[in-house]
Amino acid sequence: MSRMTGGGAKRTSIADVARLARVSQGTVSNVLNHPDRVSAATRERVEDAIARLDFVPHGPARSLAAGSMQALGLILSDLTNSLFVDVSRGVERIASEHGAFVLIANSDTDLARERQYLANFEATQALATLVTINDASHYRMLVAQHRSSRPLVFLNYRGVSDSHCTIDMGNREGGRLAARHLIETGRRRLLVVGGPLELQPVADRVAGFTEEARAAGLDVMYDHVDELDRSHGWALGRRIASQVVAGDVDGVFAVADLVAAGVAQALAAEPGLVIPRDVGIVGYDDNRAAWDSPTPLTTIHQPGEELGEAGARIAFEEISNPRHQHRSVSLDPALVVRGSTVDSGASLAR
Repeated sequence: MSRMTGGGAKRTSIADVARLARVSQGTVSNVLNHPDRVSAATRERVEDAIARLDFVPHGPARSLAAGSMQALGLILSDLTNSLFVDVSRGVERIASEHGAFVLIANSDTDLARERQYLANFEATQALATLVTINDASHYRMLVAQHRSSRPLVFLNYRGVSDSHCTIDMGNREGGRLAARHLIETGRRRLLVVGGPLELQPVADRVAGFTEEARAAGLDVMYDHVDELDRSHGWALGRRIASQVVAGDVDGVFAVADLVAAGVAQALAAEPGLVIPRDVGIVGYDDNRAAWDSPTPLTTIHQPGEELGEAGARIAFEEISNPRHQHRSVSLDPALVVRGSTVDSGASLAR
């Protein structure tokens, strides 16, 4: 039952239970969280009071009383990117298997927000915090800030320290896959479109592509966009259109699907130029920009859900095992072939 006041129903409190059972609030808390510390007779009296008052303990309050909240904190770089939605699904799936839930925060890759959310999750005593980052300076600052004994796991990042677990999505190998596919489809004059190279995934994709092309005896041209979005890709596409028409560029790899979609849009508007007859284009991410583009993009699929699952599993492993050994894990990307590199437009994963 609920206690009634002039303003309506009032939630039964732990103080009400203590009063009815003639014990302290601390004893009620022990019955809820540490029943082994309470005698059988007292525990029975408290449980009877809980039943009579229809008392429902507040989940977070119980968790804090027990020394932790049964939740994982998850700090995501950009919730407008479907990749990070996939990551959250993976984390939630594993958390649910462990009877926990997930607190999600969106940082927009802003270090100050990442630091604040990390502090918030530590203050609420979440079981562990997982954070997606792509910048070495963010990694160093968050590691330096972390004071809790609870796990801090980095996602979408390849770490070099043995103090925290890190899981990345094989960006260097993804770059290699892109180069290999363009070469296998007959492209020989290759252009890689990079972005801010301080972002580890971008630098790794460019490096992997360049290594694979050079191993095949090919030189690689490089161009740069300041932002990984469609408008910057479109501007670059207009800029290189004459090179494509002249046959100086016949294969383009862009480090993000949004950039690749912009390039494809600009080149498709060039009179007489046909994709993929005259130029093959490969993107990276396999998000909506790839499959919903006027020219469906061949791309490198990132295993977002698998990343979230792996991060959550490692977090729970560290929670339960005091002898846990920190490690770096790299997942495998996959090539998805569509109409920007082959005439059939058929999807193929490799």
